[in-house]
Amino acid sequence: MARAPRLTESAGAVFAVLAEAGSATRPQLATLAGLSKPTVSSAVAELEGVRLAAHSGTSSGGTGRTAAVYRLGPAAGSVLAVDLGPALTRVRGCALDGTLLAEATGSRAGAADVVREALDALPAAAPLRTIVVAVGDVTTAPGERGTGMRPATAKAGPVFDAVAVALPPGVPVHLENNVNCAALAELHEGAARGRHTFGYLRIGVGIGLGIVVGGRVLRGANGAAGELARLPYPWADGSEPRHEALEDYMGARSLLRRAAEVWQKADGPCPRSTDRLLALARKGSAPARAVLDRHAVDVGRLAAAVIAVLDPGLVVLGGSTGADPRLLPGVRAEVERLSWPTEVVSSTVGDLGTVVGAARLAVARGVQTVTEAARVKD
Repeated sequence: MARAPRLTESAGAVFAVLAEAGSATRPQLATLAGLSKPTVSSAVAELEGVRLAAHSGTSSGGTGRTAAVYRLGPAAGSVLAVDLGPALTRVRGCALDGTLLAEATGSRAGAADVVREALDALPAAAPLRTIVVAVGDVTTAPGERGTGMRPATAKAGPVFDAVAVALPPGVPVHLENNVNCAALAELHEGAARGRHTFGYLRIGVGIGLGIVVGGRVLRGANGAAGELARLPYPWADGSEPRHEALEDYMGARSLLRRAAEVWQKADGPCPRSTDRLLALARKGSAPARAVLDRHAVDVGRLAAAVIAVLDPGLVVLGGSTGADPRLLPGVRAEVERLSWPTEVVSSTVGDLGTVVGAARLAVARGVQTVTEAARVKD
């Protein structure tokens, strides 16, 4: 990994706002960074000198005057986001202003090849600043390879180890929970845009909750905030709660098992995937609709439990089954029955939510690697 050049503090500040804006004139940079125009002019010249900023044209104002427009330069670099999903691996490479540079999708078993495909598509001249890997498990405090700390839990470890061989050495690798990444995507680009506090409830192969408070993801003392699979279940006389029993009950496998229990020969072939079950429900299949209606009630009860603890004001339903619009009325009805008024909506970023959120996190960390090279004083 190419080291970021040493910058003055003002140049670091201007670089950060230029990355956020994508392109801007010097007067605009001065306003965004809260710096004087002479200081910004000096900072821009410094950034141009080390190819972290580049002139990209001119802009005409209302008085007829023109101003130079700047964007990030070729030395600003790129970042990589990897979503190690339960079935698919999705990878995105982005510039530090968020521009998509490369993407690849493939099977979980071929995760390393998917990563290599995306890496090969990145501009060779752009140094890779950081990598964010999203996994379906609790993640510990952010760490980097080479620090002596294994960057994965036992559950996520094997798949991470399989893909780690494809990651270039010397580049910081950060692990993040996949549901937290999807919550970030909903916050900035999805159903929770403009909201600073909400819960992202994912229902699919497993279950999970992304908690956003004050515009930031709540991780918890152990990085395990939102691990709904750890809720005691079942909780009734004569029943002994089991480890992750709630996830077993709410997950896709149990949903399909319940469908098989009620399916009759006259109903046609029993669905073997949730996608097929949802498709049959959309076509009007009575047993499929009945199974999903029951599932909506269960999801609504889980949402009501989330609301009782967090009072988030908004719950976004995501995941391979949770985001399906067919569940929304039933979930809303159960929440209304059991809890105080809370808006419940379906995800709008869909299956790409995790990799989109991971890419946003990677961009933020990539910008940080450059700006942290700024001196304490100009």
